[in-house]
Amino acid sequence: MPLSTPAPTSAHPQPAGRGTAATRLLVAALVALLLVGTGWAAGATRAVAATDDEAVAEHPVLLVGVTGLRWDDLGSLTTPSLWELSREASLGNTVVRSRWSYTCPAAGWLAVSAGGRSDDVRVPDGTCRTLRDPLSNGTVPGWQDYVEATAASPYDSRLGLLGDTVAAAGLPVTGIGPGAAIALSDADGTPAGDHVRRPASARGTEDAVADALTAGSRLVVLDAGQVRDPGYQTKGRTDADGTTGGGLGTDATEEQPDVSGTDVVIEPTRAEQVQLIDERVGAALDAARDADEDVTVLLFSLADSNRRAQLQVAAATGPAPGGATYAGGTIGSQSTRQDGYLQATDITPTLLDALGIRDQAPSGALVGSSIRFTPDDATAGARVAALIDENRHAQAAKPLVGTFYLWWVGANLALYLMVVVGLNGRVRGWWLGLLARLRRGPARAPRPEHPRRVLHGLRAAAVLVAAVPVSTFLANLLPWWRAATPAWALAAVVLGFAALISAIALLAPWWRSRLLGPLGVVAAVTAVVLAVDVATGARLALDSMMGPGSLVAGRFYGFGNPAFALFATAMLLAAVALADPLLRAGRRGRAVTVVAVLGLVAVVINGSPSIGADFGGPPALVPGFAILALLAAGIRLNWRRVLLVLGAGVVTVVGIATLDYLRPADERTHLGAFIETVLDGGLWTVLLRKGQANLGILFGSEQTLLALGGLLLVVLLVGRPARSAVNAPDGGPYAWLSGGAPLRRLATDAPMLLKGLIALGVTLGVGFALNDSGVVIPATGIGLAVPLLAAACATWMLGLPTGDPVAQESLRADGGLAPTIPGSTGPGTSTGSTASANVQGRPNR
Repeated sequence: MPLSTPAPTSAHPQPAGRGTAATRLLVAALVALLLVGTGWAAGATRAVAATDDEAVAEHPVLLVGVTGLRWDDLGSLTTPSLWELSREASLGNTVVRSRWSYTCPAAGWLAVSAGGRSDDVRVPDGTCRTLRDPLSNGTVPGWQDYVEATAASPYDSRLGLLGDTVAAAGLPVTGIGPGAAIALSDADGTPAGDHVRRPASARGTEDAVADALTAGSRLVVLDAGQVRDPGYQTKGRTDADGTTGGGLGTDATEEQPDVSGTDVVIEPTRAEQVQLIDERVGAALDAARDADEDVTVLLFSLADSNRRAQLQVAAATGPAPGGATYAGGTIGSQSTRQDGYLQATDITPTLLDALGIRDQAPSGALVGSSIRFTPDDATAGARVAALIDENRHAQAAKPLVGTFYLWWVGANLALYLMVVVGLNGRVRGWWLGLLARLRRGPARAPRPEHPRRVLHGLRAAAVLVAAVPVSTFLANLLPWWRAATPAWALAAVVLGFAALISAIALLAPWWRSRLLGPLGVVAAVTAVVLAVDVATGARLALDSMMGPGSLVAGRFYGFGNPAFALFATAMLLAAVALADPLLRAGRRGRAVTVVAVLGLVAVVINGSPSIGADFGGPPALVPGFAILALLAAGIRLNWRRVLLVLGAGVVTVVGIATLDYLRPADERTHLGAFIETVLDGGLWTVLLRKGQANLGILFGSEQTLLALGGLLLVVLLVGRPARSAVNAPDGGPYAWLSGGAPLRRLATDAPMLLKGLIALGVTLGVGFALNDSGVVIPATGIGLAVPLLAAACATWMLGLPTGDPVAQESLRADGGLAPTIPGSTGPGTSTGSTASANVQGRPNR
C-alpha cells in the first residue's frame, strides 16, 4: 500500500521509462560507492603490508606517571626539570576522562592497566582514594573494588591487561610507587615483575630508576606523585578486602603531619606539590640519560587535581618508532586525530608497541592507539602556550554548552510561537479588538493590504535562527575564549557570523527572490562548512557549542551526532532547493541526477573512515536520499521499496565498516572497532551503553526540550486547526498573509518541498534509532529545518500576486514561480484561490 505520493492520474501522466531511468541512476550510485570502497580497501591493504614490514624499536621504556599536572604549572625557576623537558621533548595534552566527569588518581592508573576506561567504586562524599603500595600478600589494596566498579560500568575494560601481557611475554619490568603497582598488576591484582616502594628523596628515586634499568628491565613505571588542589585531598577508605586506608594525605606511605587545624591549612600548596614532582621527574630523567642504552621516556599526567576536568601534561623524549627521535613537535594519536591531543587509553598501546608485544594483547581489548609524533617549526615556548590555550578553550566552552542550547531552544520556540499563534489572523483580530477596547475606541478591521513588513521580518528572523548552528562552528575561527568574558565574546561572534550568512541569503539578488533561495543558501553554507571542517581535521567542531568537547572524550574527529544531524538536514534541503526549479521546468531526470549526486557526496563524506567516520550516518542518509530520488522521479513508495532502501543503507555501512576493519589496528576508526567488537562477542555491551546514553539524554537534556517543541509544532501543523487552514480555499486564519491564496498551493509551487520533508523525516528517524544520544539527531534537525521552512513560506507569500509587487516582479523575471510542469500554479497561469481550487478538482467557493 502506498505510503505517500498519490497514484498518477490522467492530469499527471507518468513518463514512460521513468522508473527504469531512476533505477539505473541508483544502481550507478551504488557502483560508484563500491568503486570508491574498493580503491580505499586496496590502499588499506598496502598500509597493512607496509606496517607488517616495519621493524619494532627495541629500547627500554620509562613511563613516568603523575596526576593533576598541567602545562600552566611550569615555570623556569619553580620547575626547572619540567621546564627543560618542555624545551627538548615532544609535547601534548592528555585527556584523562574516565567513567565520570572528573578522574581520580586510581582511575588514571587503571586506564594504563586495562587500556580502557575504568574506575574505583564511588563514595557518598565524592572523594578520591589514597593510593597505597601492595599489601604483605603482594596484592594491590582495593583491587576487588576496582573489579566490581569495572563490572558495573558500561565499558568492557579488562583490568590487568598490561601486567598479564608483559608477564606472558616474559619481559622484565619494574614498578616504583603505588600507582605503578596498579598499572602493572595482573588480572588478580598482583603486580608483574619487581615492585619498589617510592623513595622519599629525589636521589633515592634516581637510584631506583637506575637500578631497574641496569638490571635489564625493559619497562620501568614510576609513580612520581600527584597534585591535588587545596581542599581536594585523597582519602583512605575501607576496602573490600577489609584493610583500611591511611587517612588524608597524598600518599599513605609518607609520614603525615599532626592535624592542628583545618585540612586546608595543613595541606601543601599546589606550587609546593608541583615542585616535589619536578624533583622526582628530574631524577628519573637523569637516570635515563646515564643508562647504558637509549631510553624512551614518556611523561603523562593521568588524573585531575580536583572535581573539574582539565587537559593534562603529556611529553615524550628519546627514541621513537621507525628510528625517529622525540625532539620538538607535538604528540597525538589516531584515537583523536588531533595534533597535541591524546587519551589516557593510548598509553597502553604505546607501551606494548614500544616493547614489541602489541600482538600478544587480547584482540579487541585495546580501545586506544599508539602515540604519534608530528614535527613542527614552532619554538618550545609557543608550543607550550598553544597547549595551555587548548585547555583554556576547553574550560571556556564546556560550561557554555548548556546555556547555548537553552538560548537556541528559546529562539526556536519563540519562532514557532510567532508562526502558529502570533501570525494567526483570528488571534491578530482578537488582539486588535482588545487594543481598541482598551483605547475606548471602535475595533479596527485588519488592513486589507499585504503585510509586507511582517513577512520580511518573519523571513529575516527565520533565516537568522537557522544560521546560528553553523555559526557556532565558524566562531572557533576567532579566539573568543581569550576574552575577559568568553560568554559575551562567543555570543557576539556567533551573532556576527549568523548575520553575515543571513545577509548573503536575503540580499544577494541572484537568489533572494527564488522561492527556495534563502533556504538553499543557508543549507548549502551549513553543509559546505561542516564538510570542509570534517575533511580537514574537525578543528572548528572541537570544543564548539554543537561539536564534541575534548574533556568529554567521546569523539575528536568526524561527525558527532549534532554535526551529523545538521549535515544531513542541510544536504537534503540543499538537494531540494537545487532540484526544485529543475522539476518545475519539466527536467525530471536532471532533478533526480542532482539528488543522487548530492546523496552520493553526503554518504562518502559522512561514512568514509578518513573523513566523517560516522557509523550511524550512512544507514540514515542512504534511505533518505533514495526516497527523495524516487519521489522526484515520480515513483510511488510502497513497503517493498522502503525496505529495499533501508537495506541498502545497512549494506553500505557494514561494507564501509568492514573495509575499515581490514586496516591496521592503529589506523581504524570506531567503524572498524565495531566490527572487531562484534566478532569478539561484545555487541551486547555496545548496545547497552548506547541505550543508557539515549535514555540519559532523553530525560535530562536541553535538546529534549527542542525536540518536544518541534514535535509540538508538528502536531499543531497536522492537527485539525492546521488542516482547516491548509484546506481553506482562502488561506483560513493566514489569509491576511497569503492574500487569499490557499496554503496548500505552496506544495504545488514548490513540488520538491513536501518530498524533501518526507525524506528528511526518514533520515532523522533512522538516525534516532541507530545512534547513541539519538534524540539529539531529530531535535537538532528540527531546529535547523523548521526555521528554513518558515523562511520558505514567507518567501512564497511575498511572491504571490497579492503580495509585495517588487518581489513578485522579481520572481516573474527570474522564473521563480513560473509554472512549467503539469499541475503547478503561479503568476503565469492563474492566481489566488481560483487556480488552487481548480488544481484540486473542486469548484471555487
